Order: sequence, then structure tokens, then C-alpha cells
Amino acid sequence: MIRMTGSTSRRRFLTTMAAIPALSLLAACDNGPSAANAQGSTASGSANAPQSSGSVNMERLLEAGPLPEMAMGDEDAPVTIVEYASMTCSHCANFHTGTFPALKEQYIDTGKVQYILREFPFDPRAEAGFMLARCAEGKYFPMVDVLFQQQSNWATAQDARTALFNISKLAGFSQESFEACLTNQELLDDVRAVRARGAEFGVDSTPTFFINGRKYAGAMSIEEMSAIIDPLL
Repeated sequence: MIRMTGSTSRRRFLTTMAAIPALSLLAACDNGPSAANAQGSTASGSANAPQSSGSVNMERLLEAGPLPEMAMGDEDAPVTIVEYASMTCSHCANFHTGTFPALKEQYIDTGKVQYILREFPFDPRAEAGFMLARCAEGKYFPMVDVLFQQQSNWATAQDARTALFNISKLAGFSQESFEACLTNQELLDDVRAVRARGAEFGVDSTPTFFINGRKYAGAMSIEEMSAIIDPLL
């Protein structure tokens, strides 16, 4: 697992992104099988609710952190989902491209679920992806979506800097704003602080979900999420 040290200069950050061997980034995800693979579905297409691995105090979980909360849905929804993810995690990408659209349509957009995404980067490239999403001027979730959809084009690229810049241009970044974002030491420190706070709640792999305070590790199918959410409504 590769992390940047606090002594890494702002300017060296861009160079470091391109220099990290691609294979080192593949260890960023959950070490075990995803929940979607670990839990069997029934013949009718439904699924049993995955087993929770613990719980946390919801008031403490929802306390203000070092960065503004990135949330979707009704803040008064009966169910709150907090996801900790890493931008270079393949399980996270699979969840966001495969399960999240249905979760949004069936639960978030209908006022049943408030969804909160929090940064838990395991490497400099994941840090860079989240920083760019934070700098995307109100386009955090669209930027996250694009980065997950195109993960294979930048997370393991030999020249991650160029790959990320090409994606960022679609969100309106110039060369100057791109570099200004990725050399913003305060933002980098805050993203790392979000990750450190997640570790205090027992997060050690991605994706990790807290659903009304109950902890679930690993990507889940929409059927598995429904099996957890529906009894809470």
C-alpha cells in the first residue's frame, strides 16, 4: 500500500501520480470478496441481507467533518447511508456503475434514503481523483461518476497526470485550475483527515457502508441493499 508522506511537496504531487507502478494501486480495495459475490441470491432474484459487521453511533457518524458533506437525497429520509470509498478501488467502481444508479432511482430520488459519500483514498491517485471532484465547482457527484466509469483509463495508466487532466477538461478544468487543485495542500490535508476520521469508525477497506449506523463492508447488489433498507422504511 502506497501513501504520500506529509513532507511530499505540492509540486512533487503531480509527478508522483505518474510515477507509481500500476500494480501498487490494485491493493486499494477490499481484500475479501465483495458482499454481492459473497451472498447468494434466491431463485426469485431477491437476496438475503448481508450480515452487518458492527455498528456506530449515528450522531457521532454524522458530526461535521473537515470538509463539507457531499450528500444526495432528503436529509429527513428514514434511512441514511454513508459510504467510504476510494477512487482507485475496483469494487467501488463496480458498485457505482452497477448498483448505485438503481439505488438512486429507487431510494434516493424517492426520499427514502439520504446518501453521503466520504473520501477514503488509499493512494495518491485516489487522493487526486477526490481532490478534482471537490474542485469541480458544484459537480462533485458527476465528476465522481465519470472517474469511476473511466477508472481503467487513469487509475492504472502509466501517465496518470495526463489521463486525469484529459478527463478533467470535460468538467471545465483548464491546465491552470487542474494544477492549482492538485497542489492545494489544505485540500489534500482535509481529504486525508476525512480518511483518518473514517478509520476511527473502523473503516479499513472499501467500499464500506454505514446504513443507519450498521456497518457493511464490500460492494453490494441492489437486491442486497434493498434487503437491508426495506425493513427500515
